[in-house]
Amino acid sequence: MSTTHLSDRPATTPGDTSFFGHPKMLASLFSVEMWERFSFYGMQGILLYYMYFTAAQGGLEIEQGLAAGLVGAYGGGVYLSTILGAWLADRLFGSERVLFGSAVLIMAGHIALALLPGIPGLIAGLVLVGVGSGGLKANATALVGSLYGEKDERRDAGFSIFYMGINAGGLIGPLVTGWLQESQGFHWGFGAAAVGMALGLGIYAMGRKNLPEAAHHVPNPLPAAERTRYGLIFVGIAAAVAVLLATGAVNAENLAMSMAYAAIGASVLYFGLIFRSTKVTGTERKRVVAFIPLYIASAAFWALFQQQFTFIAVYSEEKLDRNLFGWEMPAAWVQSINPVFIIIFAGVMAALWTRLGHKQPGSALKFAIGLFVMGLAFLAFIPLSGGGKTPLLALVGILLLFTLAELFLSPIGLSVTTKLAPQAFHTQMVALFFLSVSLGTTLAGILAGLYNPADELPYFTGIGGTAMVLAVGLAVASPGIKKLMGGVR
Repeated sequence: MSTTHLSDRPATTPGDTSFFGHPKMLASLFSVEMWERFSFYGMQGILLYYMYFTAAQGGLEIEQGLAAGLVGAYGGGVYLSTILGAWLADRLFGSERVLFGSAVLIMAGHIALALLPGIPGLIAGLVLVGVGSGGLKANATALVGSLYGEKDERRDAGFSIFYMGINAGGLIGPLVTGWLQESQGFHWGFGAAAVGMALGLGIYAMGRKNLPEAAHHVPNPLPAAERTRYGLIFVGIAAAVAVLLATGAVNAENLAMSMAYAAIGASVLYFGLIFRSTKVTGTERKRVVAFIPLYIASAAFWALFQQQFTFIAVYSEEKLDRNLFGWEMPAAWVQSINPVFIIIFAGVMAALWTRLGHKQPGSALKFAIGLFVMGLAFLAFIPLSGGGKTPLLALVGILLLFTLAELFLSPIGLSVTTKLAPQAFHTQMVALFFLSVSLGTTLAGILAGLYNPADELPYFTGIGGTAMVLAVGLAVASPGIKKLMGGVR
């Protein structure tokens, strides 16, 4: 049985520098991600408001704290579903086919949100978008990783460029949907997200035939004799979920915490499977051990960063002075500030890593810096607490810190995950990274429910301070982590 994975079968010829010094396939891969990000962040930018706004405002009148928790749980579910997309790619269909099918599901979900009214439309749309986005995320990332050899110094820079490209979609999406939501209504905004995904799907479909055979490769094919057993496992999981929902054991009030437990359980299971596999070598096993503290740091980081869609979304609507020369900016437009900074600074960071080459900090130290800056961003809210409206420029400065923290951790996390992945678990290792994002995103919704506008100081100091302490601990441990990586930076 072949255990060759995507990075062993490069999709480009050696020395390919046709796209800003990087392989030309990088442009094709971030084009579909760009439109997926347009649709996803466009929808996400107005989702919380759709849930808690009154019926007169076009919303569903869900209690605000519960709505924030549900948005966090949904975001966690998106990243949790990466394990399904990764498993289907590694065992059955290959990354490219799973990516295409996932894009179709995303488009269908946005159509459901646009056309189906009320709670049924919300549930149908979020389930489709969530499952589709999970499948697309892990596989697009895995295909980007396949463009570079393990020792290629362009790797981190390539992921930063990929990150910059997809953030163009993250910038435009909330601008379009936020304006449509305020001028025409929520369903027009969701409809625009559907159109964006349709464009991305169409562009990608036209270029599919030009992808190399490696894109269709199944790294660890599931033997025919085992397919019935796995089919029964999936049916059993679906039945268990249905029972939990039908009996009320899992409900709207505890969904976020249930999602957090699911992410933790899935992560423990995945680490266990990788460590027990006979296809994992001793060196690969040490690299997986090195990944564990990075997983924890990533979850902590995303618990803060993803509050852009929970705490900061509410903060922008209720406490932010959005008046620009007599015109009030839509609250959803705040979600486009981070992508603007990403587009400005991702290229700078990519150039910096390329210039530093082997002198650049190791991945663990980059993670520590990103987490420390993220904690600092929450402490920056302290001078603004207890007063009146927050100046827009002040929040812009805080979101700049969000961005700098993100650039030290997120693209680096994607890159180091593909480098540390055992051959037989390539895409599934990427799913493990996204499980850390799932846990963090779910926690972002839970934590947002603890925010008290009348007593903000404990919230900002507790969250920001904890992140900074974890960052210092990771920095201290980074030399030991580097040794376990076995030559991977």
